[in-house]
Amino acid sequence: MSRRPGVPRGQAGFSLIEVMIAILVLGVGLLGFAMLQAMNLRFTQSANYRTQATNLAYDLLDQMRANRHAADQYTAASFAPGAIADTACSRPTGADATVANNIARWQCQVARTLGPTASAGVVYANGGNVTVTVSWGDQRWDEAAPDATTAFVVRTRL
Repeated sequence: MSRRPGVPRGQAGFSLIEVMIAILVLGVGLLGFAMLQAMNLRFTQSANYRTQATNLAYDLLDQMRANRHAADQYTAASFAPGAIADTACSRPTGADATVANNIARWQCQVARTLGPTASAGVVYANGGNVTVTVSWGDQRWDEAAPDATTAFVVRTRL
């Protein structure tokens, strides 16, 4: 069969260059997706810590509201990072449900939930104004200071 001059020959398939470019584009896309998943995991854990800190702060405020005549004693709930031992936390009941035991249980829960870098501050002012600050080390997305402190502060009036 003879070929006529001036008539282009039909394409028979993909060239090796086209295939390599397609694989490169697919690889870059998959790497981007993997990075997105890793960042999602970091932010999800951070959001979980923030939720736990919120719940713990409101738990202490609820204890203070339930025991208003001894609310000023709850300033003893403040503690520095590493000051609370990681032990089993149990809720005191009956005669054991004293302010001191409730504070010890709350401190234990904060340290267990938010890690050894957790700390808390409780300020009770005359007139019933209360500030509870729960802090923990969680800056996973910050490469320069991954152990910087994050704090949740709640202020209320009893």
